[in-house]
Amino acid sequence: MKNIGIWIDKEKAHVIKVTDNQEEMITILSEIDTFKISGGSGTRFKGGPQDVVHDSKYLEREKKQHKEYFKKIAQLLKEADKVVIFGPAETGQKFNKELKEHYADISKKVKDVLRADSMTDNQTKALIREYFNTNNTFA
Repeated sequence: MKNIGIWIDKEKAHVIKVTDNQEEMITILSEIDTFKISGGSGTRFKGGPQDVVHDSKYLEREKKQHKEYFKKIAQLLKEADKVVIFGPAETGQKFNKELKEHYADISKKVKDVLRADSMTDNQTKALIREYFNTNNTFA
């Protein structure tokens, strides 16, 4: 039985494969650009010079980069029996939604999507190992 836990945020994902008390961790970097959108005149007065922001371009590019990031992770989940997703922000929820929409066979294997703060590699491995040890009876 191969259980896989994922700790994911916007910058990287740690994919931890757990088999018979052994863990293997693969880190995937997201390559998602962080867009700094600035605007405003820098004064307290209404009007004045402002930067032109093309929000739709940035959002569309970010959306495409998320899809590529999620695709890389999904490739590692094909052989999993059970999957659990952890993360500090909404990226885990977005990834789960992407699985439901485009990877239905993998989505069926997802048992939980939980919030977890940033942690070290060893803490992440321990969290995944503990999760599967205490929840090994669920279907």
